[in-house]
This record gives sequence, structure tokens and C-alpha cells, in this order.
Amino acid sequence: MTWKSGILVLLALLAGLAVVFQIATRVPQPPAHQAFINGDVITLDGENRVVEAIFVRGDRIELVGSTDEIMALVTDETELIDLRGRTLLPGFVDAHGHFPGSGMAALGADLTSPPVGTVENVEQAIEKLREAAATHPDGWVMGTGYDDTLLAEKRHLNRDDLDKVSLDRPVGVGHVSGHMIAVNSKALEILGITADSEDPPGGVIQRRPGSREPNGVLDETARDSAMAALMDLSLGQIFSLTKRAALDYASHGVTTAQSGGMDAGFLKALLLFSNWGVVPQRLVLFPFFSMEGEAILSGEFDLASYEGDKVIMPAVKLVADGSIQGYTGYLAEPYHLPYRGDSSYRGYPTLDREILFEQVLALHSAGYQLAIHGNGDAAIEDILDAFEAAQDKHPVADPRMILVHAQMAREDQVARMKGLGVTPSFFSAHTYYWGDRHREIFMGPERAANMSPARWAQQYDVRFSSHMDTPVTPMRPLQAVWSMVHRLSYGGVVVGEAQRIEVMDALRAVTIDAAWQVFQEENRGSLEPGKYADLVVLSGNPLDDPMAMRELSVERTVVGGVTIYRRR
Repeated sequence: MTWKSGILVLLALLAGLAVVFQIATRVPQPPAHQAFINGDVITLDGENRVVEAIFVRGDRIELVGSTDEIMALVTDETELIDLRGRTLLPGFVDAHGHFPGSGMAALGADLTSPPVGTVENVEQAIEKLREAAATHPDGWVMGTGYDDTLLAEKRHLNRDDLDKVSLDRPVGVGHVSGHMIAVNSKALEILGITADSEDPPGGVIQRRPGSREPNGVLDETARDSAMAALMDLSLGQIFSLTKRAALDYASHGVTTAQSGGMDAGFLKALLLFSNWGVVPQRLVLFPFFSMEGEAILSGEFDLASYEGDKVIMPAVKLVADGSIQGYTGYLAEPYHLPYRGDSSYRGYPTLDREILFEQVLALHSAGYQLAIHGNGDAAIEDILDAFEAAQDKHPVADPRMILVHAQMAREDQVARMKGLGVTPSFFSAHTYYWGDRHREIFMGPERAANMSPARWAQQYDVRFSSHMDTPVTPMRPLQAVWSMVHRLSYGGVVVGEAQRIEVMDALRAVTIDAAWQVFQEENRGSLEPGKYADLVVLSGNPLDDPMAMRELSVERTVVGGVTIYRRR
């Protein structure tokens, strides 16, 4: 059974259980009114006001102000929450991620290395996969998050490694970048990938040295069939990973989650899970053009039909290149350390420039907002050129084309964005998780200093957001803020001091500016009358001690007036 057919079976089962499920999982309703008093309330409104209290009626904010002003509205029926000096913020808005991908850890082995996980060498990865195989005795043996640059051997897991896990079951492990996968011999057999297989457009089947025999590592589009097989999940598996991801996001204050690229089946499943309260957060969903493009342009795939009370589908996702840490990001100049000894290697585009132009024009002229993945500056140049050509033919006053990651955007490219109506969403935490390796391996010190260039964006009046790309990195919005402010690597090195920004500006990048990118600034992202009561209570104020903000705990998360998480 394919992933898509599995999703269709899932939907049929869900539809059949709908009545029973709805009764069993009644969506909680907010109190008639609530008052949060005696705190530091960071509104992130147009003036970045900090007040003391907030009054909520139903699912909306009614008033922000002093504790005395709010208490004047309190009655015997008001739920009164004394913040006792803690900090209240708008709930965090996930600007780009792959919800519910963080829940995949429930189905396989966590192969991440420090500072996220514990795997430090190939043998440890193999042992974790063996444990996963014993825990999950049927189907594919799965693992996620390995990083070749953090393993002691400084190499990818390959088919020979994974054959030690099983010769009879397929084994598939995802690279931390999300842009490649390693599989064993049994998986290659099932997928029909052999020495005779050609590299697909926009992808690479890695080979054994001096041979055409696949080594098990599949880059970019070459991994698509393996990913489809890995994601051919049962009803119980999809429910488990979605529930786990929703709880993870809630515990870190996320009130709007995003899935930046899915097919129609999974999108519909998330809509159902939202309607039934399995996912309490608001959802922003982007269909992949590579999966649903033909149906979108023909009108067969109606984005509005996939929307619900808490679900919107504002944009279509395209992918122009890969990842820097996977050596598949497309650069204008070669990588700092030559890839496999090739001093001219610059990565490669996942879409030919001509095809990118065609797809961007087709979607833009049809009235769709675009979200385009671009890491390397050569890919970013192609994206900006394609969007400029589309704007020339079909001008839109406020297109808000989202440039996802924009990691190696040059200053001249940032300067172009304002006039084109392009808004970058930076993967700012890269400076922490991969900053040392960007300096030493991928980009070199000079280019690494300007990765995720938030300060340039400010200088050119380009509005931007910041994201964690979860599950590539854990969902930690305060880490994104901390990284924009300090730009410290895991090794303690400042990666580009000139690109640092202030705390309040960084907080806006994970709240109101992230909401603005998807045209939702009128209903979320700041604490203002009339907006959703999407709130997060922190144990302290990130403005007081910016270096320590990552240590703050989320005490409460509220969506539409309903508490979805409370720290015990």
C-alpha cells in the first residue's frame, strides 16, 4: 500500500468513526471571560507596549491595560488568573515547520547528536536502530535526525551499516536536514533502485566509490519513493505521532503550527484532527506543488475546501534547492571545504531555472501566495528572478512571497526583496546548531557571518520571521529568539555579530511578523482587542535577561481562551 492510498484508507476509517469520536473528544470551550493580572504583558502591538493585565471574553481579547483597568471588568463569573509577576505574550506562531513531523520519534529511533540527542558514532546509531526494530517488529525500521558531520566517523550512514540492523526488513533513516535518506539493501530492492537506475531530475543516488552500485544514500528527489514508503502509516501511527507533536508544540507555547509541504491526503487528515480537537493549535498548511500542482492549477484541488475553524491554507510550497549542511544547497560560489574533493562544487537546484519560472508564473498569475524554499544564494537568485518576472506580467500590490530559510541571502538580494514584495523566513537557530560547521566546513567564516541576515533585513525595511524547521531542530521558539539576539554557536563562537538584532524585534519574528507573512496579522500574533486569545505564560521576562531566556519555562499555553497546556 502506498502512502497516498494509506491516507485514503485512513480518511475512510475516520469518517466512519466520526460520530463516536466527536462525542468522545468534545472540543473544549473557553470560559465566558478570563482576566490575567499582575504580570508583565508584552503585547507586541504596533508600539511594543508592555502592560500589566489582559481581559478575555470567550475566544477574543477584549482589553489590555493595567491591573486596575482589567479588575474593573471582573465579575463573580470571571476566571481570574494571577500571573504573580510572570510574563504573558502572544502565543508563538510557527513560521515554517513540518507539523506533525516531531512526533515521528514515537515510531522509530532518535539518531540526533548533541546538543539535541546522544548519538556520537555509527555503532551507536546502529544499536538504536536495533532497539527500534525490536520495539516495532513490523514494517520498516525507521530512524530520524542523523548528522554525518557530528558522527565520529564524519560520514553518512550507508547500506552496509543499515544491513547490520536487518537484512530481511527495509531500514530507512532520515538525515537531520530532511533532504536525504539512507536505506539498507532490502529497502533498495523494494524501491527498485539498482546500479542501472539513473539520477532523477533534482536528485542524486549516491554510489559506492568507483562503482555505480548505490551506497544507500538518496539525496533530494531521489529520496521521494523511500519517503513515501516510510510514511505509509497506519491509522494508529498517524494518530500517535500527531497527538505527540501537538503536545510538544503546546508545551513550548506554540499556538499556531505550520506544515510547510504536504499532499492532499495528509492535509485532509490534519483538517479532521483539527476539527475533532486532536490538534488544539491553529494550523497553517501548505500543499506541495510537486505533489498537487496539476490539481491546484486545474482547480481540482481547492485550497479553501481544506480549511476549517482553526485551519488555513494560504500558500503553495515549492522547493528550489536543498540544505547547506547536506551539501545540496545551491551556491553562487563553491563550498568552503570541497565536497568529495571537487573544489568547484556549488550544490545544485532541485528545479531547473526554466521550470521554476514556469511554476512561479502559473501559480502567481492564478492568484496563489507562494512559499519557496531557498537556502543557497544561487537558488535565492533564481527565486527572486522568477518572482520578479511573474510580478512584471501579473503585478500584485502585496504578494508577500515567502522565501523559506533564505539562509545565505546576500545583501544585494535582501535589498531586492522589499521592492518585489518578498518576505524571508530565516532559520536563525542555524547559527547555534550548525554555526561552527558553517564556519569551518560549509561556508567559511566570512559567508557564515552573514547567514540568516536579520539585520540586513531591518536595514532594508524587509519584514521577516524566524522558525525552527521542526523536526529538523526541536520546536523551541525561545531558541529562535535567543539565536537572533546572540548568534552564538554550540561551540560558543559569535557567528556574525553585525547581524544581531534586539530582543523585542526577535520576539516579533516569532509572533506578529510570522502571522503577517500568511496574512493573519488581524487576528493573531499580538495582544490587542479583537484578536484571538492565543497566549503563552512564561516563568520570567525574556527582556530582563536575554542570555538566560532559553531557560524560561512555559507555564501555560492558551488557544482561543482554552488552556491547552499547563506546567505541573
